[in-house]
Amino acid sequence: MVVDKDFLPPVIFLMGPTAIGKTDFAKKISEDWPVEVISVDSAMVYKGMDIGTAKPSNEFLQKLPHHLINLRNPDEIYSVADFRKDALLVMEEIIARGNIPLLVGGTMLYFKILLDGIADFPIINQEVRQSIIVDAKKYGWPKLYERLKEVDPDSALNLHPNHSRRIQRALEVFYTTGETFSSHLARQTTETLPYRVSQFALWPVKRNDLHNCIESRFKSMLAKGLVEELQDLREIYSLHEDLPSMRSVGYKQCWDFLENRIDNTELVSKGIIATRRLAKKQLTWLRKWSNLTRLEVGADYVASTNINLAKISTVIEDLLT
Repeated sequence: MVVDKDFLPPVIFLMGPTAIGKTDFAKKISEDWPVEVISVDSAMVYKGMDIGTAKPSNEFLQKLPHHLINLRNPDEIYSVADFRKDALLVMEEIIARGNIPLLVGGTMLYFKILLDGIADFPIINQEVRQSIIVDAKKYGWPKLYERLKEVDPDSALNLHPNHSRRIQRALEVFYTTGETFSSHLARQTTETLPYRVSQFALWPVKRNDLHNCIESRFKSMLAKGLVEELQDLREIYSLHEDLPSMRSVGYKQCWDFLENRIDNTELVSKGIIATRRLAKKQLTWLRKWSNLTRLEVGADYVASTNINLAKISTVIEDLLT
């Protein structure tokens, strides 16, 4: 049966690189339109990780509540499949209230999985997972990549030797089930997003302006107590550096600092560099994104915001008619 997309409920994606001002822009949208925000951020799902994720303050959240933040302790796993299931449920609830889901964040994989669906993969044996992590520490990810090339060359073909998460996932599937990740993927059917999606991305006019924002924000995070925040989390939870939460930009560098692997000067420089790399990766994703409207952010932030609000307001008006 052919589905008429014009009759599907509307949703809005607001994407963009880190530190470009997505949260503040979402609040501006909410002041004029009936939207509810769903966070699309793989680090904000963790409780206690507030400073390093630039999580909105409690005061801000009282004015503009966010769905899908503070869902897990940082010593727990939150998968992309968990996100899709949770997001779809919340979107249904928002639509039922007569509002529009506004999905805001920079975790591009989460957005992609929402659009395209996700394959149904097996539950991973935790002993297998731990064994792979131990081997990665002992031998390094390039060595495990070579192992993956032997057991699943099709999956390895599309990966870099240091792409740790995807190498780990492919090996986990193979050692848990005896079948390759690529063979599981080949026979899966996926369910696309049953909504009419309007997609926007805040986009830096000049990369250097974004770099300056990134540097300023990371230094501000350190001044607010990012290292101390991680110290407290390490005392409360059974954390190790291979957890997804601790691989987040900022926390990874602070972990190295607390382990005396780097000094304070290196903490600052490595944190800024890592954040810039994250922004570059996010922009790379978005350059290839289909049906995307860019909302340019220039040096004059107020003027850019007003122009972009006018652009997105036109689309929302159409969605509501």
